[in-house]
Formats: sequence, structure tokens, C-alpha cells
Amino acid sequence: MNYRHLFACLMAMIVMSACTTKKIAYLQSDEDMQKAVSAVPTFYDARFKVKDLLTINVSCSQPEVAAPFNLTVSSPAAQVGPYNYTTSQPTLQVYQVDNSGSIAFPVLGKIRVEGMTKSELESYLVSRLASYIKGEEPTVIVKWVEYKYSVLGEVGRPGQFTSMSSKVNIFEALAQAGDMTIYGKRDNVKLIREDGQGVRTTVTLDLTRDDIVNSPYYYLEQNDIVYVEPNKARARSSNVGSLTTVWLTVTSILISAASLITTIVLN
Repeated sequence: MNYRHLFACLMAMIVMSACTTKKIAYLQSDEDMQKAVSAVPTFYDARFKVKDLLTINVSCSQPEVAAPFNLTVSSPAAQVGPYNYTTSQPTLQVYQVDNSGSIAFPVLGKIRVEGMTKSELESYLVSRLASYIKGEEPTVIVKWVEYKYSVLGEVGRPGQFTSMSSKVNIFEALAQAGDMTIYGKRDNVKLIREDGQGVRTTVTLDLTRDDIVNSPYYYLEQNDIVYVEPNKARARSSNVGSLTTVWLTVTSILISAASLITTIVLN
């Protein structure tokens, strides 16, 4: 039994020795960090893609004038005692960007939104509505219905996640998924991205480098997939169960044989 415990401890030490701090830490310092700090800041804005979902609310001082430009549906009736009522705030219907990159907007007709940012679409609609809403500039608010991305592989909670914000970076996505386990390859994270034409691209990100913050893939786009590949220690540990049984069996046989031979020789 002591030999078995010793063998199990040795196997655990071998597995853990492969996980060094150098391979676990994010954003390891080098000269690139100085470059990142001194660089002119740029602000990320997500752009609409095919199949994206969004809501658009148009308002002005005269609600009846703005009403034709809002797709709304009345809230379900609720009953309190003998009375039925509906809320005074109707629910905005959702627009979906079609395969041509457009949405069907009331009165204005089809509008191509693919490639636009939220602020660009708002400005565009304000300019188009100027001929319909006289004497004032309408307020247009565009919102993402959901900003989806998936994180798979060696993380605490793999799955698909949604965000109310369209500005999610790679570290925020990993945090949402419970961070990487110690078995995840931090220097070989795969990101799968699909463009509006259905072309998929796979890139490799090294999260141990601090210049990752300057990468065009630092911020996730709608429907991105992040895959954290397991390292060699995980591959070995996945076989520890079966290998341990084999090695313990072989060790036990060798020890028994050695004991038998020793007994025979001494006698």
C-alpha cells in the first residue's frame, strides 16, 4: 500500500511540475506595454452584422408625430380584481438584420445597416426623419437586443453568454466563463469569427503578451466563439486514471516477484 501511495504522489508531482507561473500569468510585462500606454487611445464600436437583433425608438415633443416610426406591440393585459388593464409603455418590436444587411423601417422602407455602428445608425435616421418631423430634431435611440458570444474549453463555466453592452473584451468574456483553469493554454487561445458573408476566420491569441490589448481581436464581435485549448498537463491527467491502474498493477507484480525471488534465494 505504501508503494501505491508513493507512486500516486510521484505522478501528481509530474503533472503539477508542468504548470509554471510563466505559463499561467496573463499580460506578462515587456516593452510592448510601454507602447500600449503611450499609444493614442482608440474607442471600439461594434458594427451591425447579418442576423443581429436591435430595437429603435424614435421620440419627439409630439408623440403622435413620432408614433408611425416606432414598431410597438401592446403589453399583455393584466387583471387586478375585476379590472383588466394594459401598461402605458408599449414594448418595442425587434428588428432583425436580413441576409442583405438591411432592416424594414416604418415609412422609410428598407435601410441598409450592416457595417454601421450604433451611433452611425442613430445619426443616419435623424437625418432621414428631418423631412417628416418638422421644427425639431427627433431623438433616436438604437439598442442591441442581445450581444452573444461563446466560451468553450478549459474554463470554469463554458457556455454561451449575452451582454447588454456591445463592448466586451476577451478578458471580460473569460471572466464571465469563470476564467481559465490552470490547464488552459494562455498562449494559444482560438477565436472563431464569422463575417456578414458567412466567411469564418480562426485566429490564435497569446494572452500572456501584454500587447494583446492592441489586437484587433481584443474586443469580441457578435457571435464570436472563444476556445481555450487544454495543455499537455491536462492531456496527461486525463489518462492518469487508466495509466495509474496499469502501473500499479505492474508495480505490484514486480514487487511480488522480487519478494518471491528474494525468499527463494535466501532459503
